[in-house]
Amino acid sequence: MSKYFKLLCTAIGVMGLVALYEPAALADEALTGAQIVQKCGYKNPGNDARTTLTITLTDSDGNVKKNVYKRFWKDYQGKGGVLDKMLLYTQYPPDNEGTAFMRWSYVREAGKNADQWLYLPVLRKIRRVSVRDPGDSFLGTDLTYADISPRGLDEDAHRILRVDKIDNKEFYVVESTPKEQTPLYSKRVTWYTKSADWNDCVTDRIDYYSKQGGLLKRQHITWQKVKDAWLWKKVVVENLNTRHSSVFEVSDAEVNVGLNDRIFTERQMKRGLPR
Repeated sequence: MSKYFKLLCTAIGVMGLVALYEPAALADEALTGAQIVQKCGYKNPGNDARTTLTITLTDSDGNVKKNVYKRFWKDYQGKGGVLDKMLLYTQYPPDNEGTAFMRWSYVREAGKNADQWLYLPVLRKIRRVSVRDPGDSFLGTDLTYADISPRGLDEDAHRILRVDKIDNKEFYVVESTPKEQTPLYSKRVTWYTKSADWNDCVTDRIDYYSKQGGLLKRQHITWQKVKDAWLWKKVVVENLNTRHSSVFEVSDAEVNVGLNDRIFTERQMKRGLPR
């Protein structure tokens, strides 16, 4: 083999490597913030799920409050205007055991707030719990009802800020600015994991900014994959103003178990934990 032929082969090989890597680089440059949010921010939660949810609250003085719930959730995919249904049974602390909380969320087109019910076994009564403000705290945590409700892709203007590298991991950093006139936050900045496969790209961190523009709270998310569904494993939320924090831990996760619609009823709330 002549040296000229070797040089030609080498040149072809180098061009081949350039051809392999160039599309990926161009794809990154061509990506929009909306595309990243669409690919990474909306993961399959499964058709339904049965989990144990542990919430630990810590105030600025270090006082700790712990609650453990058995959680039942089902996706209704907009059928009858219903987005999803959730039922929580308190298992800890013992004084609150048997207390049940149920929430029905509706698609935005329905134009109404979620319906909520609370069952107190001591009183043996169920009462409706109204959601007056989406900014109200969810179960006393640092997440609001708005935070746990999915936002449509077109409800925000999305802009990719940069690609960050932290602890040898790369992240797409996207700024999402709400389009409504009276938003709960001025913006959210989200870190999405950058990976070779879009299926593995998930939300890692969210910074929430107040209406005045200051950093209000920060949320870190660790995920678990059960079958083909993505569920929270551990979430830490810290309010930077109050120094109050909330930790959500999801365990004993089962998905696509075929939960019966009868679980999400007032009757079931009174009957207790489904067997």
